Amino acid sequence: MTELWLLPLLAGCGLMLLAAPLGSLLVWQRMAFFGDALAHASLLGVGIGLLFFWSPLAGAMLGTVLFAVLLWRAEQVRSLAGDTWLGVLSHGSMALGLLLVYGYAPPGVNLSALLIGDVLGVTLADLWALAVVLVVGLGWLFWRWRDLMLSVLSPELAQAEGVRLSMLRAQFMVLLALVVALAIQWIGVLLISSLLLIPAAAARAWSREPEHMVAGAVLIGMLAVVLGISASWQWDWPTGPAIVVVALGLFCLLWGAARLLPRLAP
Repeated sequence: MTELWLLPLLAGCGLMLLAAPLGSLLVWQRMAFFGDALAHASLLGVGIGLLFFWSPLAGAMLGTVLFAVLLWRAEQVRSLAGDTWLGVLSHGSMALGLLLVYGYAPPGVNLSALLIGDVLGVTLADLWALAVVLVVGLGWLFWRWRDLMLSVLSPELAQAEGVRLSMLRAQFMVLLALVVALAIQWIGVLLISSLLLIPAAAARAWSREPEHMVAGAVLIGMLAVVLGISASWQWDWPTGPAIVVVALGLFCLLWGAARLLPRLAP
């Protein structure tokens, strides 16, 4: 029984090490819907992977990264507003993905697991893939953190400091795409955005500094993973929704406490 839950716990907690800072950046930049768009694109990637007999993870990674690059390029053209491109590409890719999965999925592929996740299906290969993305992603965040903070606070100042905002945004979008692709098989297409945003939004209630908010989001996310998996085992709930509901409960608790105890809140 311990071995059955060990891999999901490691995967969920490891994922939060990247999901928390990336989710915080999404909150600061008011890009909340971008996570949803990438999740929709990952479903198209899974569908293309099934069409060519690839693994779902490989297809999801390819789909999300290509979507991120395509959206970044579309923003440079500026023929339409960014949120318009986001909506068109997001919902179009999800519809195509659903058709491909419905038409080409072998008997062993469960569409509901793609939509709401199956964290108990984590394998050692998945953990190795997560470890590689963690090393690359955390290394990039440490390297570019000052530039990221400058771009959030004042894009004009960041440009004056020599930061190439377009390239920085492209790198951020690709890293986020990889994290989403890894997470959809555990949390699901419909719920992954909530795991990016809710811990970060919850931590904001009691944070004075950006780094404090990221650290709080990591802790809240990990706590949600542990309690959600425990609740899933105890009451036979689907694990992805259980994790998100726990995160939502922590969000309500922290913001409620901040309202009731305003002198203690920052």
